[in-house]
Amino acid sequence: MIKYLGSKRVLLPRIVEAVRALGPEVRTVLDLFSGTSRVGHALKREGYRVIANDHNAYAATLARCYVQADDALAGQARDALREMGALPGEPGYFTETFCERSRFFRPENGARVDAMREHIECAGYDVELKAVLLVALMEAADRVDSTTGVQMAYLKKWAPRAMKTIELRMPELIARPAHGKCEASQNDALQAATMQTADAAYLDPPYNQHSYLGNYHVWESLVRWDKPASYGVACKREDVRQRQSRFNSKRACAESLATVIANVRAPNVIVSFNDEGFVSLDDLRDMMAPRGHVLTLAFDFKRYVGAQIGIYNPSGLKVGTVGRLRNVEYMVIATRERHLA
Repeated sequence: MIKYLGSKRVLLPRIVEAVRALGPEVRTVLDLFSGTSRVGHALKREGYRVIANDHNAYAATLARCYVQADDALAGQARDALREMGALPGEPGYFTETFCERSRFFRPENGARVDAMREHIECAGYDVELKAVLLVALMEAADRVDSTTGVQMAYLKKWAPRAMKTIELRMPELIARPAHGKCEASQNDALQAATMQTADAAYLDPPYNQHSYLGNYHVWESLVRWDKPASYGVACKREDVRQRQSRFNSKRACAESLATVIANVRAPNVIVSFNDEGFVSLDDLRDMMAPRGHVLTLAFDFKRYVGAQIGIYNPSGLKVGTVGRLRNVEYMVIATRERHLA
């Protein structure tokens, strides 16, 4: 899966264990801020019916691939990927924007991305197959980018992986769970919280100033393929300035999170958070208290890969170092039962 700020890869076993501990009556899990869909993918593998949601197009596409699509689609997807992989490069919007006006990718890889993306757009694939192919292309591009892991900037010198030739790989699709087909949606979290019903809800909201849309604007443009106007050295989409999440606002984050927690339609709620967020652990526990018995789990981890590397300006020059290399990840669980204690 793509490199991602706030990815719960290392926390996955604990998340799955926490959901399992809620009991056998939990069959459907709502992943309200699905991001890369690592959590939804892992829960689907465990046999849960997963409903994944994210308001960004690239994240909703990841969810359609890794959560909604089943392994029965794999043969058709492999054939389509084989056809895409044989296409010659043809420079277009992606090459001009992300290889020439900026330096996220080498032009020869950018031209291949352009050709494959135009093919996907014109081929008339159904929603799930299109999502699988888009994810394969997104992940292939991610393996040959020249960034520190986010798209706020690119490196001044080419990263070694950028010198490789882009190569498509088949995303790992999972069999449909016995409890029913999984779903993916693209809604605002406050809206989605009231639209879906589940046995448990997993919430991993943005909780500081880092905008996922700003950090992954290249993937948003690749998925939407709307070829938007852009600004700045990093060629961000113009709508990055308008599509700002309330969860990235220190003033609005707590109120928005409290609203989601209060309104989500599930008897069991798990919230992932860390000690760098706008909301304190005590405040989060207070938000969860009306939902039942509250349990807090804490885990010490290294910060994301960009923090290990350092701080760079939009031109790719290193301009500083981070203040800390580790943080504490919390899982705060609210359940009507006390069997987790």
